[in-house]
Amino acid sequence: MHYLDLPPSISARGSVNLPGSKSISNRTLLLAALSEGVTDIRGLLHSDDTERMLEALDSLGVKVEKTAEQDYRIVGTGGHFPALEADLFLGNAGTAFRPLTAALAFNGGTYRLHGVPRMHERPIGDLVDALRQAGADITYLGEEGFPPLLIKPARIATDEAIRIRGDVSSQFLTALLMALPMTGRQTSIQLVSELISKPYIEITLKLMAQFGVQVSAEGEDRFSVPAARYASPGTLFVEGDASSASYFLAAGALGGGPLRVHGVGANSIQGDVAFAEALQAIGVSVTYGENWIETSLPGGLPLKAFDRDFNHIPDAAMTLAVLALFCDGPSRLSNIASWRVKETDRIAAMATELRKLGAIVEEGEDWLKVTPVKQLNANAAIDTYDDHRMAMCFSLATFAGVPVRINDPKCTAKTFPTYFEVFASVVRSA
Repeated sequence: MHYLDLPPSISARGSVNLPGSKSISNRTLLLAALSEGVTDIRGLLHSDDTERMLEALDSLGVKVEKTAEQDYRIVGTGGHFPALEADLFLGNAGTAFRPLTAALAFNGGTYRLHGVPRMHERPIGDLVDALRQAGADITYLGEEGFPPLLIKPARIATDEAIRIRGDVSSQFLTALLMALPMTGRQTSIQLVSELISKPYIEITLKLMAQFGVQVSAEGEDRFSVPAARYASPGTLFVEGDASSASYFLAAGALGGGPLRVHGVGANSIQGDVAFAEALQAIGVSVTYGENWIETSLPGGLPLKAFDRDFNHIPDAAMTLAVLALFCDGPSRLSNIASWRVKETDRIAAMATELRKLGAIVEEGEDWLKVTPVKQLNANAAIDTYDDHRMAMCFSLATFAGVPVRINDPKCTAKTFPTYFEVFASVVRSA
């Protein structure tokens, strides 16, 4: 297995330019493909997830032109993909698999969607159940409730509100919202459980509005989607990835800073910028600009222990789990059940790897409690489970003055292929 040995980190300061947001990139690609007109996308994330979406759009007959290193021109299809048959491999890209499942359910063709083995372990039954209420013809080709899927032409029926759970993955609601305009009918969605990761739905609604479709929220649990066509906004700029910002904002704290992250700021549409608020609550100094955030820790370590609900920022919360190693007492992360169905079971994986470092860890179905120790174990070999966020957040353990081995570091290609090079550029090592 390939691995990367990281030396102990002494300090962190400087500035970082973030790669584009994965969530915004793949949503924008799909909306541009379904719209009328041509969309120029600037600053698109280059990663495994976006590559899978770009490959899928090409297979579906969408004209895609790369105009610069991170810029693409998408010629919209006016609401339906030209290709009525396709076999799509989507890797482990949930931000491609779930929205494409919904969009293709209403496209009038026959499609097979599949991915890597872990993708076939990630549930999709709630989305499929909701799409079937609207007339979709979807068959499971393996285990019930999980990919791979076979999609055939739908008999669209949207007279009644489509009911869907919101407590497994917000991507299910996002997929349904983005696809329903393809039906050409006004439709309603009724949530039948608590909505997790609500800020990701806000991203979806804001991007849909930029493409000319205004969804009306009726309270906290009902949405009305109009019978409208997507229209290109012309040019759209992708924000930097706020989840990726969390590692450098944390490094600025652990390494003293100041460390400035460019690409997200006070006006970001991404909910994960709330990670900066969580840092402030544990003693980190945070300042904001329109398109940047900066952290430092003038008073030095330790950080304040915390007990916090992370329902709305589950991805960035992983970084807090590692920061708990540097706190002045036990810390608890709660309402993180969605970690169980991500790229890996992140609750189990995080507990296992934190224990390798010597931490005392307790875990529950939707929570994690981390008790720090005075001295972490040196040279712990951190397994990453083909999960980009596991690799990136455990790089922060080096600020405890110990070397750390990261197994399979190239898994960061999912969202941040150059992460470790950028990390090394702002961190001073022993």
